[in-house]
Amino acid sequence: MIEENKNKTFLGFDFSTQRLKAIVISEDYKVLQEADVEFDVDLPEFRTSGGVVKGESGEVTAPPLLWVKALDMVMDRLIVAGVDFSTIEALSGAAQQHGSVWWAKGSEERLKSLSSEDFLHSQLASTFMANSPVWMDSSTSADCRALEEAVGGPEELAKITGSRAYERFTGAQIRKMFRTRPRTYSATERISLVSSFACSLFLGQYAPIDLADGSGMNLLDIHTMKWCEQALKACGNEHLATKLGAPVPSATVVGNISQYFVKRYGFTPECEVIAFTGDNCSALAGLRLRSGCVGLSLGTSDTLLLGLQEARAPPAGHILVGPTTDAPYMALLCFSNGSLTRQNHRDRLVGTSWDAFNELLRSTVRGNMGYMGIYYDTAEIVPRAVAGKWVWESNGRSLDKCAPQFEARALLEGQALARRAHAEDMGFRLDSRSRLVATGGASVNKELLQIFADVFHTPVYVQEEHANAALLGAAIRAAEVWSAHTGTKLTGSEPTISPVANPYPDSAAIYTPMLQRYRQYVETIPKLQ
Repeated sequence: MIEENKNKTFLGFDFSTQRLKAIVISEDYKVLQEADVEFDVDLPEFRTSGGVVKGESGEVTAPPLLWVKALDMVMDRLIVAGVDFSTIEALSGAAQQHGSVWWAKGSEERLKSLSSEDFLHSQLASTFMANSPVWMDSSTSADCRALEEAVGGPEELAKITGSRAYERFTGAQIRKMFRTRPRTYSATERISLVSSFACSLFLGQYAPIDLADGSGMNLLDIHTMKWCEQALKACGNEHLATKLGAPVPSATVVGNISQYFVKRYGFTPECEVIAFTGDNCSALAGLRLRSGCVGLSLGTSDTLLLGLQEARAPPAGHILVGPTTDAPYMALLCFSNGSLTRQNHRDRLVGTSWDAFNELLRSTVRGNMGYMGIYYDTAEIVPRAVAGKWVWESNGRSLDKCAPQFEARALLEGQALARRAHAEDMGFRLDSRSRLVATGGASVNKELLQIFADVFHTPVYVQEEHANAALLGAAIRAAEVWSAHTGTKLTGSEPTISPVANPYPDSAAIYTPMLQRYRQYVETIPKLQ
């Protein structure tokens, strides 16, 4: 009887680019405890910057052992936060999309035989064949073109997989590894996404790739929900399907938690592990967007997302398999220059203080006296463009630089204009009932949200429960899939969203002409080949 009445809790993780976060929620979805590990600060021995290691020719990777050691640390911090792991009925997670983890032969046996007396990172130190190419990597342009050619062109690839070939996507990264490091490819027993890799740590064996995150690889047929044979053949050899394993729906109970976590942390052996998914997919689940709402994730990259009832080939952006039954598909526009770019230019203009940066914004007017800017610290995905910085004044004349206050507003207004322009190109239409629901680390910046409200000419809301929708979505997915699987009804709760920024009445008059100027200027930016 005591066991039956014990409070039920659910655990979620977010293996994002810059940090690992964990959250525990109750059965009514209230946040109970949280913990996080910031990679650059807490794990300096891996020598990352922004959670990654940048190489030559656009290569960007992360050491998978960094994520394993971060998990060891975040589990200890959850203990300090007072988490009772024996009450956790299920767990799930989110992770940065498109990154790949290359497991050495024999790694699954290692996962199955972990000793609860030792840390994970000390036992898994020799299980990875290479550092993990991540979503910021732009070194596979030739592989992208070869993949598109193999299936009949970029439009045909988009029809099949939901996206034309993108450098960050896993298919091209696998092809590059197969082409340039054949011994590494051959000696790899399993290729995981970051999400399924993280899930494997809890499962104690290789976890399957879920369909939502798997649809961000340029390898999955989003209509048949199976790997596309043409794409597999273009990116590897006859063993690639085996190395990837069969994908599963996102709402899959992949097994019970491994004995390692039962013995070391006191989880119940019946704790269910729900398939992990990509962070953007998890954010859609966490935001629980109603019709007419658009999710605006302001993280390392910026993302616009919304649920769809059917798949259609996008002219830009991506169509992914949806992570929930409410929306079979989801539309996604990902802009690689998000919070890191904002942070870099903040540091350049005023140092490390957002308050000082916001003071610059408050010293300017909406529309910025005509000054506009496009800032790509890294090669951009939407549109496909090289890295660089471009600033114009009101008459269209190009400038090398302008006053710091004008640059600060030009940066943020330029980003918001880009989000709206490319969203409209994909078919997004905002009307009087629409709203943006913001999430991610930068969603706490009211000045930034006001600019988005004015540029989109629609209110911006945030969730009251939690600023990180991907993290909250992971825990909610664990609860909802467990509830459906066990037939146990949970209290649950509807998300509470609050308005944080409303557009000024004259915002359309100011920003509609600027939107047209953005479209003209962006065409002059050198394209990524």
